[in-house]
Amino acid sequence: MADKSFIEWTNSTWNVVTGCDKVSPGCKNCYAERYAKRLQKMGVKKYQSGFKLRLHPDVMSYPLELKQPRMIFVNSMSDLFHEKIPFEFIKQVFGIMEKACWHKFQILTKRSARLTEFSGYYGKFPKNVWIGVSVETAQYKSRIDDLRKVNAKVHFLSLEPLLGSLGGLDLHDIEWVITGGESGFNFRECRIEWVREIRDQCIRSDVPFFFKQWGGITSKANGRELDGRIWNQFPELNSKERVNTPLISRQYA
Repeated sequence: MADKSFIEWTNSTWNVVTGCDKVSPGCKNCYAERYAKRLQKMGVKKYQSGFKLRLHPDVMSYPLELKQPRMIFVNSMSDLFHEKIPFEFIKQVFGIMEKACWHKFQILTKRSARLTEFSGYYGKFPKNVWIGVSVETAQYKSRIDDLRKVNAKVHFLSLEPLLGSLGGLDLHDIEWVITGGESGFNFRECRIEWVREIRDQCIRSDVPFFFKQWGGITSKANGRELDGRIWNQFPELNSKERVNTPLISRQYA
């Protein structure tokens, strides 16, 4: 577990599973795969198999040892709802999260169908567990409909790496939206009009909006400003606390 994370919207990461398989275009330049292979070359035991799927029950109880409340991203190096991970193992992960009630846990998946299947198996999720889906192009907006079927306190979207216009978004029962461009040497373009389109819909629907990065060779290469400000909004705050600013006219593209 990493006690400090460079991911802008979390504090720590907890990788009880590592490794994954590509399922859609957003996976093409997977940062986790690059990082896993680097750690493999460095001789890190946890990544001796590179990016092959591996369960790590030895770190299952680690959040219970952290007494200071944190925002914890679960499986930044994998997908908890990967088809090869048994539901019983996922249930153990949820049990630890429920016990560690002083933390908030963020889970993100591209496998929304299996998420909803697990939701039916498990039932109501703990209140401190936020559930999100990744959507990189309009082709995968059905994942948002799957997310709405899950009984969670916070449902969120990670529209990253944003690879095209998503058009109209149904933000009903969505409590948070993150978006951003792709980083790495083979990064793909993220256009400002695509980001503004999402931001404007969030403002109209009173949904917190978080803009992570423009992308580039490094995650910090092109900064995080959108129309002159940093968008760092989080859920569980009312609109006054979030200090929304007026919509920026599209004529300034």
